[in-house]
Amino acid sequence: MEISLVCYQSISLDKIQNSFRFPSSIHEVFRTKPLFSDYCFRFNRRKCGNPCDKIKCFSLEQGLQPRRPKPKPSRNTDSDLKETEETHVKRPSVGICSQIEKLAFCNRYREALELFEILELEGGFDVGLSTYDALVSACIGLGSVRAVKRVFSYMISNGFEPDQYMSNRVLLMHVKCGMMVDARSLFDEMPERNLVSWNTIIAGLVDVGDYFEAFRLFLLMWEEFSDCGSRTIATMIRASAGLELISVGRQLHSAAVKFGIGEDIFVSCALIDMYSKCGSIEDAQWAFDEMPEKTTVGWNSIIAGYALHGYSEEALSMFYEMRDSGVKMDHFTFSMIIRISSRLASVEYAKQVHAGLIRHGFGLDIVANTALVDFYSKWGRVEDAKHVFDRMPCKNTISWNALIAGYGNHGWGAEAVELFEQMLREKMRPNHVTFLAVLSACSHSRLFERGWEIFQSMSRDHKIKPRAMHYACLIELLGQEGLLDEAFALIRGAPFKPTANMWAALLTASRVNVNLELGKYAAEKLYGMEPEKLSNYVVLLNIYHQSGKLKEAAGVLQTLRRKGLRMLPVCSWIEVNKQSHVFLSGDKSHVQTNEIYEKVDSLVHEISKHGYVPKEKTLLPDVDEQEQRILLYHSEKLAVAFGLINTMKGSPLQIVQNHRICNDCHNAIKLIALVTRREIVVRDASRFHHFKDGSCSCGDYW
Repeated sequence: MEISLVCYQSISLDKIQNSFRFPSSIHEVFRTKPLFSDYCFRFNRRKCGNPCDKIKCFSLEQGLQPRRPKPKPSRNTDSDLKETEETHVKRPSVGICSQIEKLAFCNRYREALELFEILELEGGFDVGLSTYDALVSACIGLGSVRAVKRVFSYMISNGFEPDQYMSNRVLLMHVKCGMMVDARSLFDEMPERNLVSWNTIIAGLVDVGDYFEAFRLFLLMWEEFSDCGSRTIATMIRASAGLELISVGRQLHSAAVKFGIGEDIFVSCALIDMYSKCGSIEDAQWAFDEMPEKTTVGWNSIIAGYALHGYSEEALSMFYEMRDSGVKMDHFTFSMIIRISSRLASVEYAKQVHAGLIRHGFGLDIVANTALVDFYSKWGRVEDAKHVFDRMPCKNTISWNALIAGYGNHGWGAEAVELFEQMLREKMRPNHVTFLAVLSACSHSRLFERGWEIFQSMSRDHKIKPRAMHYACLIELLGQEGLLDEAFALIRGAPFKPTANMWAALLTASRVNVNLELGKYAAEKLYGMEPEKLSNYVVLLNIYHQSGKLKEAAGVLQTLRRKGLRMLPVCSWIEVNKQSHVFLSGDKSHVQTNEIYEKVDSLVHEISKHGYVPKEKTLLPDVDEQEQRILLYHSEKLAVAFGLINTMKGSPLQIVQNHRICNDCHNAIKLIALVTRREIVVRDASRFHHFKDGSCSCGDYW
């Protein structure tokens, strides 16, 4: 269950404790233990008995009954008892168990569990502790719930009674495989727990997001042991980060410093992550600076912190510092920098990172390569994305999704569908993101029949219930075919309450098909859901303008003014010779302004011969009214003109915009691509537009 964090922002660790009715605050608990200069953290050394003692620690529910001591047999029944035991207990050859242990030691976990089937089928073998330990390692290594159930069931049926070490190992096995309900039952039923037991269950609770329960057990553990290690403190700092409670994190930071573990690597990395997630990048930087030895995880944490808050250039600067420091970079480092390059719209940065990825031996890493596929797809380098994808020796669902989505965004719908079908042939299991990517591809390429078939196959063949975004794609497809009645019926017949995305798709379809009544109805629904979202009002405004309803359009403008809604300045940018150049509509600040404006006038004159006429009565979908006065010098036209002036003849241009391209610029750039014989790629707020030979990949529907 998700926790609403807003109501917990002002909660301190003391309040958490008080809510569970503990007698003293954590500060008081810390004060009860004398703090000597030579204080160090270690497991409590209280005597736990002989490690070979038997522990009765499993649930009666699981079928394991406490074993009562057997009465000593008399001499005259000794042979009879031996005969009885031999008929019920088989002792396996040492070979089977030793082979399982060797396979697990070599990380060949699947083979170890396959060999374990022999013991399962025969039953009754007397398996030793070391073999069970190896089987636990195999279960953890594979993360297999089924394997955990098999091994644990065999332990119970064979009457295995673990010592403290094995009890903790069995608990860890359940935690690592995500079986927290069973793990909690095991923990509650343990007659004796040491610090390892507590740390294992607390870390498991933090991993699954049950932060308050983790804090409750942490305070119980402190009352029992008055002791914990740096790993425990680091885990609780993670919990405070999960709750975004910086005050609690600071208390734990203070406690770590008092006990001399403030500079511990695990604690330092957890602090950097906590301060970043709680919004204090300055404190995160301070914690990083205080690290006596800056590790790979520490560098990754601070870079991720800057990236999280949108400080992409600072994150990139930290990456260069990390590189120059000589610290080894891992695949997570490169994956982050690839995503940061995507934000900065810098293909050159991404190429450098790609080269570094190969140079450092991560050229085949699945995480980093998937990030590269995603980056190249988003920035118009689909061929590069395909090249990286084809060279990946191992692909997961996310890898396939990235390339399918890339094809779709560029209008390569047929290729996206073919890749989706190849994914199915290779026995990869699609998820809801896969279907969203392929349905979006069908929508962008107007593949109605194929899109409808894929939509129906979701629940029929793959047992995946369509979500609102899948319905929105289908509504777009119906709108492209002019089937507005069917699109409206699909919304009315959805098995859940229609979302804003679904109504927005219908509103766009109404604008393209100039259906005033249906557009007005969809807009009214959107106003109730997203009253402050400007684009909803602007689309309706376009519908009124296209229908000649100037009075109604004026009413929408008055509503915008009354609500104080106003668009941000429109801009477009282009990268030439590794440098980005940004243009605003009507911009005259560039050093080449005169040359750029002359080029625009020349292009307009040239494309006028091919039928171009500036549209004087078009209100742009994402811009304010002053844009109408500078129609010929919109930011995208200026960027195209600059690119044509400063690049080699015949080379493609790539432009990025922070708004949807307007009808006038869309028509103009189609003809500019024709007369200049250039390919021009424009990435706007909704999709990619590939202009070539007088046409666009979007089919004039966006």
